[in-house]
Amino acid sequence: MKTMTKGAQALPLNTIISGDCIDAMNALPAESVDLIFADPPYNLQLRGDLHRPDNSKVDAVDDEWDQFASFAVYDKFTRAWLKAARRLLKPNGAIWVIGSYHNIFRVGAALQDQGFWILNDVVWRKSNPMPNFRGKRFTNAHETMIWAGKDESAKYTFNYEALKALNEGIQMRSDWVLPICTGHERLKDDAGEKAHPTQKPESLLHRILVGSTNPGDVVLDPFFGTGTTGAVAKMLGRDFIGIEREEAYRKVAEKRIKSVRKFDKEALTTTTSKRAEPRVPFGQLVERGMLRPGEELYSLNGRYSAKVRADGTLIGNEVKGSIHQVGAAYEKAPSCNGWTYWCYKKDGKRVPIDILRQQIRAEMANLA
Repeated sequence: MKTMTKGAQALPLNTIISGDCIDAMNALPAESVDLIFADPPYNLQLRGDLHRPDNSKVDAVDDEWDQFASFAVYDKFTRAWLKAARRLLKPNGAIWVIGSYHNIFRVGAALQDQGFWILNDVVWRKSNPMPNFRGKRFTNAHETMIWAGKDESAKYTFNYEALKALNEGIQMRSDWVLPICTGHERLKDDAGEKAHPTQKPESLLHRILVGSTNPGDVVLDPFFGTGTTGAVAKMLGRDFIGIEREEAYRKVAEKRIKSVRKFDKEALTTTTSKRAEPRVPFGQLVERGMLRPGEELYSLNGRYSAKVRADGTLIGNEVKGSIHQVGAAYEKAPSCNGWTYWCYKKDGKRVPIDILRQQIRAEMANLA
């Protein structure tokens, strides 16, 4: 599928581009992507084979794509792909980059040098890490992700309430305990071997995309591999663009994504922040007759009352102003959320005025 962007240049949505990531990104239209998830080569600098205590060989990352002649060569490559990535991001776009201790600190410095604004570093703590077979260092039980906006002023997407809901109502922290790919999720090639040595779990991308994108957003993965980003994006109703130079990985990714079913529209709806909901002035309740001038409002704690005025303000004992100002004055507090502070009486019972606001919001949603 392709869509047209400004300048009538086609954006190859939901496809995997074959070739070098830098060349491919430079060929795409500027400011066309909402989010980039990048899992670049880690430059592991392995020296010889790695064996288990029983002398069996570990299937470690020794592919040509992860090998660089020096740190200087790796840094030059990093700066080039980050420059291309930044050009592609919309003004309020953001990027996630994942890495290990071998490369993530170099990548972080390059991100800042390019003008990105770091929002968080997130530690992916692996609940089932591979052991350290040589016993000379700590077990590498985590990887680090850097989440950054395009620049300091970018109004990036952050679905705080959705992430909180994912975490049983508790604010999501920056350390995520998730397992590495095992069992049915681990993709195999025709020979029954790992299709990719560093395949990322779908749970990791699920959390990233739910937290920092919305349905219909365009997600680019310049190091697509076997397509975890594309598979999760498709499930969650996001569009993706993958770039992958290795044919074997592309074949696995294409087959994988083809078998993925997109969730239905209702399932894609996530919990939103109250700040993101339409603004309803208190005066609108008065205009529509939901509350009448002269009607008494009562504080939730039952200690105070105030009368509604025709212009949507309140008047109480020696104080007048908005529902927020009067509530704050009564409580001698610097601020007050009047929507949750005030109630009105209906059939002898106190009802929060926020119920009336939600009725109006529901009407607005139906009209939309």
